Amino acid sequence: MFKPNLKKVSLLLVTLTTLYTQTVTANDFDGAWHLRVMDGMEVRKARAILDLDMDKMKLSGFDACNRIGGTLIKNSDSNMTTPMLRSTKMGCRGKIQNWVSKRLHALLKEGFNIKEENKYGVHGITLKSPHHELFFKRMERD
Repeated sequence: MFKPNLKKVSLLLVTLTTLYTQTVTANDFDGAWHLRVMDGMEVRKARAILDLDMDKMKLSGFDACNRIGGTLIKNSDSNMTTPMLRSTKMGCRGKIQNWVSKRLHALLKEGFNIKEENKYGVHGITLKSPHHELFFKRMERD
């Protein structure tokens, strides 16, 4: 009967975990991100963009209707929020832009977690709040 050596199996598992686990740091989220999917709906045409600077804890971008900016605050439960979001006051071009703008603002005020992942055949980040889930793809750098 085969009896595995538990020390060797344990060492192998630790080694494999170390090799295949990537550490995600806050700086991995720095840069411009294009909103692709919001609450299960494809919204690329709304052209919402978030630009994150995690060292300075700043957010800026375009909510599909207006320029936005604010400071990211990290809460005790590891959520982030932007309680003082600045925004221009231009009108929205269409229904999809208005829908995206309202939900993006709601997510930023509710508080959200950021997770790096592959979804919809694309590598990106997901911002998830209690009521909304937004998936972004990194915009190409020049």
